[in-house]
Amino acid sequence: MNVSILGIPMDLGAGRRGVDMGASALRNAHLSRTLRELGHTVHDLGDVPVAIPETLDKHIESGLVFLDPILKACRTTAERLAALPDDVFPLTLGGDHSVSMGTVTGNALRGNPAGTRMGLIWVDAHTDYNTPDSSPSGNIHGMPVAHLTGRGDPDLMGLGGGWSLRPEDIVMIGIRSVDRFERDLLREAGIKAYTMKDVDQLGITRIVEETQERLSDTARLHVSFDADALDPSVAPGVGTPVPGGLTYREGHLLMELLSDSGRVTSMDIVEVNPVLDVRNQTAEVMVSMAASLLGQRIL
Repeated sequence: MNVSILGIPMDLGAGRRGVDMGASALRNAHLSRTLRELGHTVHDLGDVPVAIPETLDKHIESGLVFLDPILKACRTTAERLAALPDDVFPLTLGGDHSVSMGTVTGNALRGNPAGTRMGLIWVDAHTDYNTPDSSPSGNIHGMPVAHLTGRGDPDLMGLGGGWSLRPEDIVMIGIRSVDRFERDLLREAGIKAYTMKDVDQLGITRIVEETQERLSDTARLHVSFDADALDPSVAPGVGTPVPGGLTYREGHLLMELLSDSGRVTSMDIVEVNPVLDVRNQTAEVMVSMAASLLGQRIL
């Protein structure tokens, strides 16, 4: 498989600094070498240019912090991904989770300017379904899924030139932290979310089976993996840790079963924060998760 790595060192959508170094940390955890050892051809496309927060006024427009530079970086990301050939597996490295507005859009438009019906598997402790009106902080990393489905700021919703993600084509896994008004929006949209209670009761295998059935009509599957979906004991280097997350083996089993499906065509790794990490542990764990999605097996 041809794998193209693209970094988006975005540190504008979150409330804590450090995730702009996440892409570098993942590269330093031997991401390219690991994938090449699995037999893949790997091309590192470098990074999308992103403004540095300290060079900007922390202005808030329409309830959104750093709207313009986030919009610019996401638009560039979408354009670069949309231009990649169909036979490439894009592996995008954040940055905070606001980058997914660009990655999901760009992968949906790849090979089809009108946009492909794509399934989104959102692996995260948070649903990120706030809008500017519901968000308690104004931080855009808590809003990308809402904007991808056509709720929120008109400019951020317009990245796909009219394409948007259908709520029924989204499955969230590992959820355990949802804001009050965000919960109402999520229920209204009809998005399927598996909380950690569901993981405990059903198990990863059944959740993946139900996910595959729900997304069976989509042309592609995109996995957006926030490192904070994992328990902080496994992935300490994240800005918004929430106790009680996926175990190391649950994360790997999820990736292995999705790999077995043969339907995943792109992936994000986001919210790795080396400033808060322990000896690059979180980056190393996330590289291993990507390897499981891309074919690594025990036997």
